[in-house]
Amino acid sequence: MEADLLKTGRFTRDEHIKRPADIQKLFKTGKKVSVFGAKLFYMLNDRNFNRIGFPLPRGYGNAVQRNRSKRYSREAYRFFKTHLNTGYDMLLLVYPGNDSFLSRCEKFRILCQKAGLLKD
Repeated sequence: MEADLLKTGRFTRDEHIKRPADIQKLFKTGKKVSVFGAKLFYMLNDRNFNRIGFPLPRGYGNAVQRNRSKRYSREAYRFFKTHLNTGYDMLLLVYPGNDSFLSRCEKFRILCQKAGLLKD
């Protein structure tokens, strides 16, 4: 019963941004907000759901650090997914440094707030 209360929404396949052309379009034409250690690129899409990608800058640690960073980002998105306005493509770019799941959630919340993506 408690696990159901803590469970967040699934992160489905359709919610991933996979095509390099979509990622490049977001980097070039998307709006950008930033906090120390992270940036969020976003723009409207023609869908009734959000899509998100988690690119990492060149030279971001070893494979274990990269995988952990992406895992933190995915979970932070899942945690806030129900509180976000829909119809956006997003890229969460995180830079190396002292990082934890709680700090990632806080950074993502602040970025979404700055971008106006949080529901009122």
